[in-house]
Order: sequence, then structure tokens, then C-alpha cells
Amino acid sequence: MVKKIMEALCGNNKKKQNHKVGESKKVKGRVVLMKKNVLDFNDFKASFIDRIHEFLGKGVSMQLISSVRPDPANKLQGKLGKVAHLEKWITSITPLTAGETEFTITFDWDESMGVPGAFVVRNHHHSQFYLKTVTLEDVPGHGRVHFVCNSWVYPAHRYKYNRVFFSNKPYLPCQTPELLRKYRKEELENLRGNGSASGMLKEWDRVYDYAYYNDLGSPDKGEEHARPVLGGSKEYPYPRRGKTGRKPTKKDPNSEKRLPLLSLDIYVPRDERFGYLKFSDFLAYALKSLVQLLLPELTSLCDKTINEFDTFQDVLKLYEGGIKLPNGHTISKIRERIPWEMFKELARNDGERFLKFPMPDVIKDNKSAWRTDEEFGREMLAGVNPVMIRRLKEFPPTSNLDPKAYGNQNSTIREEHIEKNLNGLTVDQAIKCNRLFILDHHDSLMPYLMRINSTTTKTYATRTLLFLQDNGTLKPLVIELSLPHPQGEHHGAVSKVFTPAEEGVEGSVWQLAKAYAAVNDSGYHQLISHWLNTHAVIEPFVIATNRQLSVLHPIHKLLHPHFRDTMNINALARQILINAGGVLERTVFPARFAMELSAVVYKNWVFTEQALPNELLKRGVAVPDSRSRHGLRLLIEDYPYAVDGLEIWSAIENWVSEYCSFYYPTDDMVQDDSELQSWWMEIRNVGHGDKKDEPWWPEMETRAELINACTIIIWVASALHAAVNFGQYPYAGYLPNRPTVSRRFMPEPGTPEYDELEKNPDLAFLKTITAQFQTLLGVSLIEILSRHSTDEIYLGQRDTPEWTSDAEAIAAFEKFGNKLQEIENRIIEMNNDKKWKNRVGPVKVPYTLLYPNTSDYSRQGGLTGKGIPNSVSI
Repeated sequence: MVKKIMEALCGNNKKKQNHKVGESKKVKGRVVLMKKNVLDFNDFKASFIDRIHEFLGKGVSMQLISSVRPDPANKLQGKLGKVAHLEKWITSITPLTAGETEFTITFDWDESMGVPGAFVVRNHHHSQFYLKTVTLEDVPGHGRVHFVCNSWVYPAHRYKYNRVFFSNKPYLPCQTPELLRKYRKEELENLRGNGSASGMLKEWDRVYDYAYYNDLGSPDKGEEHARPVLGGSKEYPYPRRGKTGRKPTKKDPNSEKRLPLLSLDIYVPRDERFGYLKFSDFLAYALKSLVQLLLPELTSLCDKTINEFDTFQDVLKLYEGGIKLPNGHTISKIRERIPWEMFKELARNDGERFLKFPMPDVIKDNKSAWRTDEEFGREMLAGVNPVMIRRLKEFPPTSNLDPKAYGNQNSTIREEHIEKNLNGLTVDQAIKCNRLFILDHHDSLMPYLMRINSTTTKTYATRTLLFLQDNGTLKPLVIELSLPHPQGEHHGAVSKVFTPAEEGVEGSVWQLAKAYAAVNDSGYHQLISHWLNTHAVIEPFVIATNRQLSVLHPIHKLLHPHFRDTMNINALARQILINAGGVLERTVFPARFAMELSAVVYKNWVFTEQALPNELLKRGVAVPDSRSRHGLRLLIEDYPYAVDGLEIWSAIENWVSEYCSFYYPTDDMVQDDSELQSWWMEIRNVGHGDKKDEPWWPEMETRAELINACTIIIWVASALHAAVNFGQYPYAGYLPNRPTVSRRFMPEPGTPEYDELEKNPDLAFLKTITAQFQTLLGVSLIEILSRHSTDEIYLGQRDTPEWTSDAEAIAAFEKFGNKLQEIENRIIEMNNDKKWKNRVGPVKVPYTLLYPNTSDYSRQGGLTGKGIPNSVSI
């Protein structure tokens, strides 16, 4: 054996001795890409023209860049190797159903050129392609070199610079091979645009830049279509969004002209757009969100009362059989107005049934359990918006609104309203024992309530008090409904207090009181907990990372998976969801004031408070406890969102800590990292520029600050978004459980509305909450938002196993994945343990929104109600 090893070594030595320095060697490469015609299905023209270009010698060329030998003409950059071309493009015919195609390429390379650290690609074809990876198997003196590209490469004439890709070896700026630094710097400059990109940006532009939210309204259409600019002012501060470069409107030069309503071609850098599978999934279900185009036809479908559900059974028909079309004439009218693909999707393969939706989880097991007080309280801990409830620290609750502007806004709830339901405790005892909690939407809504109620909406600002029982569940005690004083806001609030009742008209009144509280919570959830606190606040980090951190940077590699599809979904939201007259304004009670209200709430946003432990402490639902593994103790032990969230937070934090500690052994290295410092400065001063003077921003001078910042970013983009997004259809797909609008006030005794409530409480309830058309539109929207795409990439997963060449980082990431698997198993165990009442509840819906879902079956996508995608991707 020893003899054979020696012979082999000698043979290897002879081989090396026979290879002369400077002698060119053939290096084989494998290139994986997707052709445009594959992604466009029927773009045969592009495929045909590309073949002609190949015959003419205008193919796809590549040149390797040396990381050790300088270019004779420019000593500051690596020398380019000889030009090589992709082989057999013409004969590699890709079936339309296939995705990736693998090509070979042969480079002339010698050992004196060292390791190629990058390469230049030039596309001389007529059409673009998606370049996934390039792998060199036998580089002289080195071996295998892998390049992860994942980028669209357009025809060369579209660029004023070379497209350069780097190997998967990460480098801090100061550690980058000297001959690659110029390429690294130039690539970042290209992504910033550096002012060279003027006018409306095109799909092949790769420019990441900032803009205000000034594209939501259409002032040229009239005042009712105008919306204020969000961002850049003290009145309406806001995170920045991606720049599109469109022209200003005629009436308001500060507002950007919008694209036509049905256009989905709003600019984002091409690599930020949905992949083919994701876009197909999105289109298939987004078709249903366009039902507002069918308003004349939809109103004719209502059987008794226009735009009303008459019974809860009518609501259930949406899931059990759909709405029956009344006659063939209506079918033909609808068919005339929309494409066949959309009609098929709306009809759900049942020619006479229209708008049939999947059964929401909240009513699968029991059609009425959602109405119980226990479920009402449980959903504040394990529902779609479990981030609002806080501990009550003073009684009665007080307001922080300016009394000079809004008068006395303190609560009118008194001890006699709640003491009989405190299980023998006094109010003071319950507060001292940490047993009283509040869902408080009063201060955030009251300043807008007069304007909101001047429309068809009729709603209140609500406070809901709850008592923590011995079995860990929350018992609602009282709901306060408040309106601005009729003689003016400065006179304070006019409030009414309602307490639980189970029977008679009092029971019906209590059900309505809970509905008004749910309306507040639904609107706040969609606008703030979901849109503002995940989608909007993350986009500046996406932009800054691409502008300031090279793809070679370790922190870019750490964060990039958590930005997938975010700019695209946010751009689509601005186009069809959060715009003036969009789906959100049509379905959520603040209506035209929705986005303006979110900007006012953003004034209170604090980056460091987005860390889950800090957020729980701020709400008072946890207290510091050095003996606890998370450094805090939950005051509601059975709080599924917080319990599972702390496990996920801790796993992310440990992974980020191991990763960052590998690249930054000392704090000095953080301070000396020029790209990192530029990145953080731009986030503070530009991306979240309206917050630039806040004292709470980390200085980014220590490794601990870097770890904390990256952990917060990953938490918000992955777990927090999952917790407030993917429960939408399971809980709010049945609108009576989570109504988004209230259309009339609480009935007063002696009125016809009160008589109706007494005689037919279900009809009165349905006439108060979201109308039929808004329900159809709203349910269509949240079904789309709650679906996982079939190509989703979940926390603990990467789109390529070779995302880095550093074995230490790979090992730490594998450890992270194993920890997530342990958390999954623990969640399953807790959901099956009947002592945890809040994990399943009366509706029998287990809490799985923070179930990481690392199993392979999760790739099927759909309304799974589980899984934490890496990013804000829908």
C-alpha cells in the first residue's frame, strides 16, 4: 500500500514537472443557464434569431480573470484570459417544459495565471438568458472553482460595461485579492447607477436606487385620486422604495406618473423579479384579485339584497359550493369582459359555480367556534396578528394623544365593569399579579376616525381588556368603543363600554362589540404589522445591500437570501394593492387614508425594538430574567407566537453569531470594513432617512452590533413576516371572524336597527361588517398572499449548496438547519400536548405559522399555513 502511494505521488510530481510554466492548458467548464424561450414558452422568434447569431459567430463568450497576474495595460486589475465560447448552443435544444440547460466551455489557461477569481461574459445573442452557475473542474495548480451567478444577462449592447461574475469565495474589502479590487468596485458602481441612468429605467438596467412613495395616487385624474407623498417630510415619514425613474404627473411635480392599472411591468432590477414558477403561481391566483372589474356583474349575483350576505349560510356557500350564476346571459357578459384564462380560474372548473374558495381552517372543524370568547382572546396570542397585545400597567387605561388637540382621551372603563370577572381578585391585585392585558387601538386610530367615518365606513377606536386565567387562556373582560366628540376632536372622546354576555340581545351586542374590535385589529394588522413593519421597512436594506456590499462580501452572502422577491412584491403592491383605489383601500376600513395612517405610525418605529426579545419586553408581555435561556420570562406562558418565536430568534442569532465571528474576529475589523460602514451609513441616512437623527441606531462599531443588526434583519424578513402573513387565509379567509370594515354603528335601543338585532342577530351582524363585494375581493387577495409558491426557499435552506467556498460557514449553516429541525419537532409535541390550550383552541387549528418547514414536502406550496420563507416574498 505504501509503495503504491509513493508511486502515485511520484507520478503526480512527474506530471507537474512535465507541465511547463506559461504553457496553456485546456480547462473544461460547465455552464448552467436557462434560455429565454424556455421561460417565455412560445418565444420561438428569440430562439430562431439566437441560432442565426450562432451561425454568424455571435455567440456567448467568456473570459476568465486572473487574481494573481496583472493586466499589462492596467496593473491594478487582473489579466483576462483568452476568449472562449459556449459550445453546442444550436444542438442543445431545450424542451419547452424543461428549465436548466447545461453547456460546456473550454478555456485556454496556464498555471502562471493562478486562480481565476472572476470572469467576463458577453451575450451576443438577440435575447437574454438566466445564468445560474459556472464550474471549472481542473484549474492548473488549484482544482475546482465554482461561480454562483443567478443573474439575467442581456445582449451586450444593452450594457455600457462588462458583466463580471466572481467565484464563491467571500472576501472582506481589505482581504480581496488586489487584482480583483477594481472589478469589485466597478461592479458596485454599476449597480448604483452613479447618475448615469436617467429617465424611466428599463428591464435590462441593473440600477438600485431610492425614491419616496410618490406613486400611489393619480392627481391628474382629480383630487379624489391624489395621495400625499410618503417619505421626506416630518408629517409623513416613510422608508424608501426602489427607484423607477418614471416622469412626474402634470398636476403634482412631486408625484410620479403611474403605469396603466393592469400593467405588472413596473421596474425593479431584473434579478429581483419573480422566477418563472413564482410568477406563474402569482398570476394564476392574482387573476381573482381583479374581480373589481366585474362589479356590475357581481352585484347581479346577490340573491336577495344587493351586496349583502343574508345569512351565515350564504357566506359558507363561498367555500362549500360557490355562488351560483343566475343565467347564461350573465355568464356571457362576464366571459366577454375578461380573458379565458381568468374566467377559468374564477369559475374553478365548475361552469355554473363562481368564486368558490378553499375552506378556511378556522371553520373546518366547527362552523361557530370562532364566535367564542376563548377563541377571540386566543387569536391575540396565536392568530394572524399576535404582536399587539400588551400588559396593562395602569387602570383605567390612559391616552398619549395631545390633550390640546384631542381633549381627554383616557378610558372610561371602571372597576365595576370588570371586577366581577377577575376570579376573586381586585383590579389592583390583578395588575400586580400581571394578569390584566389590553388590545389597544385607540390612540393610533382616533386622529383619523372623523375622516374615516365621513365615508361609508362607520367604526370606532377600540380598547379591549382581557384577564389571564389559571389555565393560561385569556378571558375578554370589556370592550370600549370610542368616537370623536361630535362638536370637535378637541373636546375629547365619546365612549361606550360593553361587557360579555351570552344570551339574548345583550349577547348579540357583545358579538358586535367584538366585531368592531376585530375590524380595528384587521386594519392595523394589514397596514402596520404586515405591510409597514415587514414589507416596507425591509426594502431599504435590500437596496443598500446591493449598492454598498459586493457579492463577494460575507454579509452580502449572509443577507441576500432574505431579500428574494421583496422588491418585486412591493412594486406589485404599489401598482394594484396599496395605490389609490386599489384592493387595500377597497377592502380595509381606513380606505383612502390607509397609507397616510401607516406613515404616521412609522414615526414610532425603532429598529432595535424589532428584535423579538426587545419587542416582547416593550409590550410588557415578558420581563427580564437572567436565569432563562432567552434572558427573559414570558408572563403568558402559553403564548404560541412568543414561545416559538423566541426559539427561532435564538437559532437565527446563534447562526449569525457563528458566521460573523468567523469573518470578524475583532471589533476593529468591523470598524475598518469600508463597504460595511458605507452600507450602514446609507441605511440610516437614506434608506430610512427620515429616521437618520434617531439616537437608537447602532453605531456599527462592534461585532455585537453587527450580529444584532443582521439578526433583526433576518428575523423581520423571515419569521416575523411568516407569522403575520401566512395565517391570513386560515383565520381571515372567513370574514366574519376577521371583518375588515364596519358599515354602521352599534344599534341604539329603540331604533329599527336594534329591533333587527333582537329579532335576527345574524342578519344584523352581517349588515354591520364587510359587505359581499368587499368580502369577495378581500378573500381573493388574502388567498393569494397566504399561498406559498412552489419554488419557495425556506429558513435553513439555500438555492444552491455551494453558496460559499468556506467550509466553516457551510458547517455553521448546517448546524442552523439541524436546530430548526429540532424546533419543528418541539412545536409538533407542544401542539399535541392538551395542557397548552392556546396552541389549538376551540377552532382546532394548531399553531404552525412559525414551523420552519424544512421537510421536502413543503415545496408543494399552497395554503399550508406553515413554513418560514427566507424572505418577504409574497
